[in-house]
Amino acid sequence: MSELRSLPSVDFLLQTEQGADLIIAYGRPLTVEAIRSALAQVRSEHLEGKAIPLHAEIFRIAGEYLEQWLTSTLVPVINASGVVLHTNLGRAPLSRAALQTIQSLSAGYCTLEFDLNTGRRGSRSVHAEALLTRLTGAQAAFVVNNNAAAVLLTLSALARGKRVIISRSQLVEIGGGFRVPDVMRQSGAKLLEVGTTNRVHLADYEEALEESVGLVLHTHHSNFRIIGFVTEPSLAELSEAAHQAGVPLMDDLGSGALLDTARFGLGHEPTIQESLSAGADLVCFSGDKLLGGPQAGIIVGKSELITRIKKHPLARAVRADKLCLAALSATLTHYLKGEAEREIPIWQMIALSPEKIQSRCQHWAAVLQTGEVVDGFSTVGGGSLPEETLPTYLLAMKVPQPNHALSLLRASQPPIIARIEKDRVVLDPRTVLPGQDDALLAGLKKLIGADR
Repeated sequence: MSELRSLPSVDFLLQTEQGADLIIAYGRPLTVEAIRSALAQVRSEHLEGKAIPLHAEIFRIAGEYLEQWLTSTLVPVINASGVVLHTNLGRAPLSRAALQTIQSLSAGYCTLEFDLNTGRRGSRSVHAEALLTRLTGAQAAFVVNNNAAAVLLTLSALARGKRVIISRSQLVEIGGGFRVPDVMRQSGAKLLEVGTTNRVHLADYEEALEESVGLVLHTHHSNFRIIGFVTEPSLAELSEAAHQAGVPLMDDLGSGALLDTARFGLGHEPTIQESLSAGADLVCFSGDKLLGGPQAGIIVGKSELITRIKKHPLARAVRADKLCLAALSATLTHYLKGEAEREIPIWQMIALSPEKIQSRCQHWAAVLQTGEVVDGFSTVGGGSLPEETLPTYLLAMKVPQPNHALSLLRASQPPIIARIEKDRVVLDPRTVLPGQDDALLAGLKKLIGADR
């Protein structure tokens, strides 16, 4: 215990040259806390038998605390997994125009809720609405922070205390434990299930519509598919039945595409335009999935219904911020200009030919002087197009411990996310962004060196 008396005080350490350097780098309050934590650690370790360290070691420990506290857990990664819309990796990368728009509008003030013509307060909902209505043909639109919020807000505004009809085959749960029935109950709507898990008929809806109903909800199956002995009425049939009963129809598309995915060798994903044409009064979808923009929930449809949604108190709690609206507007502009496939990263990836992917893969193998180029498949991900794949080429690397290799790649700077197939580490060029090859190859070279 007497040796503990030799420990310097916090004030003494702060007055040293090393202490002054830490204050300049991290500020005085945080430096004080780090030094106190370092001294507490030294005391604890001394009681376990360790010697009292020199001042330099105390500062090293304090520096470790500072780095630990200030290192961001949200960091860029290289996605070599082959999953285009990787939910855990942030889904859709933004286009250059979207990034530039965010930077331009976030660097200073902007007209988020200011009308330049009148000099008075304006509405943030106008910024993306005109683009959305022009693209989809809807009468009106509203943007919130994600699609779950869009569904919750719509049900709260239009169906609180009322019955909402939904097929049992559409009571889905998606990532993160998000369940459509739970959101419906949270909104105050009363769930009215029709049909069975695999078969629901138009007559089931028509019978339910004989009761007092506030809304008919059609929900995309998202990340699963029912096959075999299956029946569901079309959206157009549901629309006709709902409208004959004087009840609005809402289509929750989840992902929401503006382009026909079948053009790229994938199954057909229902588009927003198709839902509206089929008679949906409201369509909800995400901004950061097949749209290829920022995280957002988008509601398009009839003006009268959108107006009621905008006026609901919950609308303020889930509204989109200026960065979301900036990126979304830039992304929508790509579609209006007919340049989505060229400018939006996810469509660039989806549209990549196997030949271009093979060439890139062969280049990686040549630089690394190891690995085999093999056939493989990419997936869209993000709850879109379940079981649909795109042909690709993979760089397959045989390493002694594949799981340990993945761990080493995740520890790279920047981290590299790969996958294992047939006991080999495989990397898919489809989802590695242009300009990331050098960093990817540097990380792989370190992996190769560590395994030798």
